[in-house]
Amino acid sequence: MVRAEDQMIHRVRTVGGEVACSVVGSGPALLIGGWWCSHLILNWKDPLFRAFVSRLATRFTVIRYDQPGRGLSEAGVPVDADGEIAVTADIVDALGFERVAVLGASSGSAVAAGLAARLPRRVHRLVLYGSFARGVDIAPDGARRALVDAISAHWGLGSRLLADVFVPGADSAERERFARFQRLSATAEQAARSLAATYELDATEYLAAVTVPTTVLHRRDDRAVPFALGLDVARRVPRASFVELYGEDHFPWRGDATSVADAILRGLGYPVRAEPAPPGPEAVTEREREILRLVAEGLTDAQIGERLTLSPHTVHRHVANARTKLGVRSRAAASAAIRKDRPDRTS
Repeated sequence: MVRAEDQMIHRVRTVGGEVACSVVGSGPALLIGGWWCSHLILNWKDPLFRAFVSRLATRFTVIRYDQPGRGLSEAGVPVDADGEIAVTADIVDALGFERVAVLGASSGSAVAAGLAARLPRRVHRLVLYGSFARGVDIAPDGARRALVDAISAHWGLGSRLLADVFVPGADSAERERFARFQRLSATAEQAARSLAATYELDATEYLAAVTVPTTVLHRRDDRAVPFALGLDVARRVPRASFVELYGEDHFPWRGDATSVADAILRGLGYPVRAEPAPPGPEAVTEREREILRLVAEGLTDAQIGERLTLSPHTVHRHVANARTKLGVRSRAAASAAIRKDRPDRTS
């Protein structure tokens, strides 16, 4: 066992080989399934990811793992969804937890649902985020094959294409950092095999067999997994609750990550204290007002950034901060609120 900042990293023998897993926080156990690409240490160095997990760790002992052949885990023997369900059960056993709550996101949702279906006495709650029942529904066949082929042929190009899908609101430097992170987390062969397996996933039997309390969360404008697929998952799980979230980011730690984390906590049975009323228009800064006026003119984040010499990501954050202060959900509503507040104000 080695210590990486304040998370403890363990190595566990599983049916899929030696798997690296981390533990952080205190309280009942929460197992988070594997992401598309993961690396326990590199993920933890991302301040957005770390803040998201840390919020969950205020209530839970959060367990994460690198899938076999990813990140810090050894390649071992290739495992399919059934094999990874067995891997997660081995992790829970090795860490000594009798019962766990499970959070499954994206392609990890199938494994999370499968674990809950097979071990209902040990999994007491399930939350699925950005999920889908069948991988073939994510995109048309031609698009799926083209992306897998691109990764196989040139992982550098493939990783950048995936960055455009997974972090749509990021600026070029941030997208390149994510592309590099993917290449550090998996080889081209591993990444192509994993994506192909994701497209072949069929979790319909797992979902239908789930009997534990389940909450399905999905962002309305998710660029990677369409919103309709989240609704489909909720319909397939008996008595599941569905919660619509706002935003386009597929990863839960990007965008309004606090709202996502709080929705997860509520789904796991931990009510989150209501936030105080938004501070209102007077708290909106002059820079935020200037950006919202340009939003009202129909400019994109990139166009606003070019005019004001800001990165698109910085523009996005200013708009998000203004929306929070105004207590509104959309850019259009924020710009309308500012016009209503001071209709005669000039820049």
